[in-house]
Amino acid sequence: MKKPVLTIFYQFDPWQSSIGGIQTVARNFIKYAPEDLALRLVGIESSIDGPVGRWQRRELAGRTVDFLPLFRRVDDDRRHWIPTSVRYALGLWRSSLASDFMHFHRLEAALLTRHWPGHKTLFVHNDIHQQMRSSAVQGILWRRFPGLYFALEGWLLPQFAQVLSCNSESTALYQRRYPQLADRIAFVRNSFDDEVFFPVPAAERDRLRRQQARRLGLPDDTQFLLFAGRLHPQKDPLLLLRSLALTADPRAHLLVAGDGELAAALTAERDRLGLSQRVTLLGSLEQDALAHLHRLASAFVLTSAYEGLPLVVLEALACGTPVVTTDAGETPRLLRPDAGLVCGDRDPATIAAAWDTVLRHPERFPSHACVANARPYSARTVIGAIYDAMLCPWRRPDQLPAERAYT
Repeated sequence: MKKPVLTIFYQFDPWQSSIGGIQTVARNFIKYAPEDLALRLVGIESSIDGPVGRWQRRELAGRTVDFLPLFRRVDDDRRHWIPTSVRYALGLWRSSLASDFMHFHRLEAALLTRHWPGHKTLFVHNDIHQQMRSSAVQGILWRRFPGLYFALEGWLLPQFAQVLSCNSESTALYQRRYPQLADRIAFVRNSFDDEVFFPVPAAERDRLRRQQARRLGLPDDTQFLLFAGRLHPQKDPLLLLRSLALTADPRAHLLVAGDGELAAALTAERDRLGLSQRVTLLGSLEQDALAHLHRLASAFVLTSAYEGLPLVVLEALACGTPVVTTDAGETPRLLRPDAGLVCGDRDPATIAAAWDTVLRHPERFPSHACVANARPYSARTVIGAIYDAMLCPWRRPDQLPAERAYT
C-alpha cells in the first residue's frame, strides 16, 4: 500500500536559524512522524543562493523530506513591507499541492486552497481573542481590521477537517463563533523535544552558571534570567528591561536570546536605563545553544502581551528552570506553584518582585518539580497521539471514507 503523504505549509526555511515556536512545532512534526508517512514541506528559502520554485529531496532531523521553497526571503525575523504570510499565500496561486494530509500553521496560507482535496488541519498558535484586544498595536496587522479578519476566517475554516488550538480560551472562542464546526475544533497541547531539552544535576547546573558568568566577565554569584523569542511587540521585550531596572537582587543578569524588529529599540532602552552591564543580547541561537542556557539560568522570564502556549516555556521547565510570566496565553493554566510564578498585572514592579522571589527562594521552585510540570508535553507523546488518530483510517483501510481515499 502506498504511503499517505503529509504536506506541511509554513513560511520558513527549516535548515536556517529562524526564531519562533511555530517553526519548532513544524520541525517536531517532521522529526516524530511515523515511518509509514511520506513528508513534504512547502516553505521559503532564506539563504541568498539557494534554489527556489522547485522540489528538492532533503534530510531534516533524520527524515527524508520533499521541500518546495516558494520564494526567497532573507532575514525573515524582521518585518517587511509585504508581510511574509501574504506573499506566501499568493505563492500558492495556480498551484495544486494537495496531498492526503495537509497541515497549515497560518490561516492566510489557506486563501487559495479551499478546493484542494485532502484532510486539512489548521493549527492555531495564539489566543485570538487576547491577540485582538492587545495594546501591542503593531503586534498583529489584523488587529486594525478585526471584522475583516473574522469574515475571512468564517469563509476559510469550513475547508478544514480539524482546527487544533494550543490555547483553551482560543478553542472555546472558535467553538462559540462557529457552532456548526464545533465537532472539528479541539484543544491540543504544544510540545517540546525531550532529546534536546532535559535537566542536569544541581552541581553541573551550578558549574555551567559560573562558567557563563566568567565568560561574560561577571561575578561567580551572578544569577541569570533568560528570555528567548522574537523581539516583537507581542513579546514586549522592552517591559523586560523596565522590570530588570526595578529588580532588587544585584546578582540578576538578563540574557536575551532572539532577534527581530525591536532589536535596535531594545539596545537603546538598555542604554537609556543604564543596564548595559546587566543585560547581554545574544541574537538568534540554535536549539542546542538555547537548551544550554536554560540549564544554567535561575529563571526563564516572559512578558508577552498575548500568547498561545509558548514552546519556550515548556523547554525551560523541561530543563528544570522555573518560569516567571505575565498572565498571557495558556502558561498560567499549566504552571504549577512550585514551577514558577504568574504576575497579576503588567506593572514592571510586579514583575520585578516575582523575579526577586524566584532568585531569593530557589528552594520553592525545585528542578524536579519543573521537569514534572513539563513531562506530559513531551513531543513524542503529544505528536505521536495526533499522528495515531490521523493515520488510523489509513492503517485500517476499511475505515477510510471513499471521499478521503486520495491518490
